[in-house]
Amino acid sequence: MMKLLWVCISVALGFSKRVDGFVQYSHRGDPKTEIINNTLMVSITLIRGADPKAVCLDGTLPAYYLNRGHGSGANSWVIHFQGGGWCSNITECIARAKTQFGSSRYMLPETGFTGILSYKAEENPDFFNWNRVLIPSCDGASYYGDSESEEAQLHFRGQRIWLAFMEELMSLGMHQAKRALISGCSAGGLTSILHCDKFRSLFQRSTKVKCLSDAGFFPDEVDISGEPTFRNFFSGVISLQEVKKNLPRFCTRHLDPTSCFFPQNLISG
Repeated sequence: MMKLLWVCISVALGFSKRVDGFVQYSHRGDPKTEIINNTLMVSITLIRGADPKAVCLDGTLPAYYLNRGHGSGANSWVIHFQGGGWCSNITECIARAKTQFGSSRYMLPETGFTGILSYKAEENPDFFNWNRVLIPSCDGASYYGDSESEEAQLHFRGQRIWLAFMEELMSLGMHQAKRALISGCSAGGLTSILHCDKFRSLFQRSTKVKCLSDAGFFPDEVDISGEPTFRNFFSGVISLQEVKKNLPRFCTRHLDPTSCFFPQNLISG
């Protein structure tokens, strides 16, 4: 994984034809986009027809935002996973399911593409004309769980949602990518690490694939109070959402599941 992974503290790295304030495309069915206050606004897209269990915490369909690439970036893709933390017990997850981090019902109908998703060459010289995708968090386990709580009516289906996202994007042309980057911030940065090798396996050997974790490297250390707060929290996430079965075996063969949710032990493998 080390050859694929970039880790950084922060990153602030799309251009399309604008006509009367709207961005125009030749692709049928592309999400609506428009320029507002010099920011590209992209409409939400729900994933329909995927695995029926590939749903957010509250059972709603997962969603993403896509702005098509053009020119030299037409066959390049950057997929960015938003942060938003995790939930480690039923109470936390019930509360999360009533927010944009656990339900597409509360996600913005359109969102601004800035930073690594910007359409401006001067702001985002490396990726401005790539196919740019923003994936919000809606599962509470960095898209790595696979269980449910019938009593609480919660769905912990992150791994299935991940697969649904990848199948959707591959059907939209990502299978022809010459370059592909998966990135994420905070909890999304952990997503990019956890799924890095799986992401690489989607493409031909000739495709240049990288993984970028922005502020997503959470160390397995005690905090200033002397307590292993992150370890205890991650242990709850893993147990509740049955993350263990999706963790890489090269890690779980010699370490406990919680240790294998920490980037330091995934990268060393």
